[in-house]
Amino acid sequence: MQYLVSVIDHRTNSGTPEEAIAIDAFNDRLRAGGHWVFAAGLADPSTATVIDGRGDEPVFTDGPFIESKEHMAGLWIIEAPDLDVALSLMADGSKACNRRLEVRPLLGPED
Repeated sequence: MQYLVSVIDHRTNSGTPEEAIAIDAFNDRLRAGGHWVFAAGLADPSTATVIDGRGDEPVFTDGPFIESKEHMAGLWIIEAPDLDVALSLMADGSKACNRRLEVRPLLGPED
């Protein structure tokens, strides 16, 4: 099963050099264990554009779809046999990036 792991922060591009080293080591561990799918940091929410294409013409709005002190600053997509394994892995991921994380299962074709 795959999981989306959201990195929660109140700043953008705020990682320290020490955190970058710890994240790289953690990512290597995910790869070695066969859990790695994808990871990336995200630009500041102010760079976002929300698109609503439900009407006759799409509506484009600058900025995030919600205003919040915290935002999704990065993400991992990991592969794990179950939620317990995903949570155990990402407890170490939280420590490596020094941020809170949200772990959510991705819906599969059968969902």
